Amino acid sequence: MSREQKIGVCPLCYRNARLTFHHLIPKKMHRRAHFKKRYTKQKLNEGIAICRQCHDGIHRFYSEMTLAKTLNTQKALQQDVDLANYFDWVSKQRIRLDY
Repeated sequence: MSREQKIGVCPLCYRNARLTFHHLIPKKMHRRAHFKKRYTKQKLNEGIAICRQCHDGIHRFYSEMTLAKTLNTQKALQQDVDLANYFDWVSKQRIRLDY
C-alpha cells in the first residue's frame, strides 16, 4: 500500500474514511536485534491502511512491543477482544475527515 493518505474502507471498522498506514511491526521496534534477526526489511515495513480512529485506538490500547510481538497481523488485531470491541464502537461513530 502506498503510504500517502487515501479514502477507502477501513478493514477494522468497515467505514469509508481517510486511511493512514499502520506498520504491523511498529517502526520503533525495527532497530532492535530481536526483530532484525527474525524479519526481513520487507516484512518489517508491511502494514495496512486503516482509519485514524482505529489507528489511534490500537496505539492507545497496547505498547509498541506488544503490537510487534503478538498483534503483528491484521487477523491478530481483529481477533483481539478489546480491540474488536473498540472497532465495533468506532464503526458506529461519525466519520471525521478533518484529520
